[in-house]
Amino acid sequence: MAEKILIVDDDMETLRLVGLMLQRQGYQIVAAQNGTQALGLARNEKPDLIVLDVMMPDVDGYEVTRQLRKDNDTAGTPIILFTAKSQVEDKVTGYEVGADDYLTKPIHPAELVAHIKALLARGKTRAVGGAPEQSHGYTLAVMGCKGGMGVSSTVLNLALSYRLKTKEDVIAAELRPGEGTWGTELALQNPNGLESLLKLKPAEITPTRVEKELVRMNEGVRLLLASTDIPGKEVLSCDDRLEMIVHSLAASSPFVILDVGTPTLFGFDAIMDSAQEVLLLVDAQPATVQRTKLLIDNLIARGFGKSKFLTVVLLNRMRVDVQLSLSQVQESLKQTVAQMIPPVPELSYQAALRTVPLLEVQPDGLYAQQMSHLADIFVQHLGK
Repeated sequence: MAEKILIVDDDMETLRLVGLMLQRQGYQIVAAQNGTQALGLARNEKPDLIVLDVMMPDVDGYEVTRQLRKDNDTAGTPIILFTAKSQVEDKVTGYEVGADDYLTKPIHPAELVAHIKALLARGKTRAVGGAPEQSHGYTLAVMGCKGGMGVSSTVLNLALSYRLKTKEDVIAAELRPGEGTWGTELALQNPNGLESLLKLKPAEITPTRVEKELVRMNEGVRLLLASTDIPGKEVLSCDDRLEMIVHSLAASSPFVILDVGTPTLFGFDAIMDSAQEVLLLVDAQPATVQRTKLLIDNLIARGFGKSKFLTVVLLNRMRVDVQLSLSQVQESLKQTVAQMIPPVPELSYQAALRTVPLLEVQPDGLYAQQMSHLADIFVQHLGK
């Protein structure tokens, strides 16, 4: 039986165009012109998914979402907010009231269809009372305010530490085309899974397809590798495909750690919308701390540190007497530093010679202990 989609918009032309497009994709369509009609049809028609406008004359989309999440019969229905409201605060509000996805008009029809297919495939359910129930993976985005902050190394070793601690499946993903490091550092074959996926059409990027590109380490961690080749134009400026990759990863593992690098990554907005938490790396240099504070302000506007977790880690990169103290960093950032990571130049050299992760060089050393403590934070956040 065809899946049923409820489209809600006070603009008749939008209802007609979106409805026709989705009917051609084989979906059964139900339409509503205002929030009151939407609430009634959602309860009576029991659609598989709702595409919902925000700005409507009677009951707006935010309030419709709130009410649907409070109703046991509709609490688990996937909702896409589809609106012209494009500010970060609007998106944050949308996710806070319980939307599964947030798309801004205008949008290419293929992208809308791709989001609908991904959300239906994900099959996310919701707990009674409106709180999301994690039937898909918890997504952690790791970044710094600039390059050279040790993001890739942190992601890889955190994934390994979490795997060793919990014995659960974990995926670590490089999301920067042409800037892959793990393939070379670990002597892995064919490190171009990310680029292969970015060359596909959005609708072709499914959990099954993404899993084919994952490489399994001996320790059990699965990796999505990026190439070191200069990326071609076909893999750049493809936010929709990157978002589909992130969604598919989350459908394939209970814990996904993303190597975002910096906020300049293409698709950054989509990644932030998909992530449940950000791990932010900072060193104790004044300029870095200042730039990190600006990044934190941006993340807070997106809901991190409020409805989503924001975890800050301090990297010790040089002598204590030529950098800010821990208390000075925390005061400047207005954030608590959750963990400090020691400098490990000799360990890094040995890991490079042996083509293994840092943790394998000294499994009981200080660096491994600190990464274990960091992994404990996420074990707690995931409720393990």
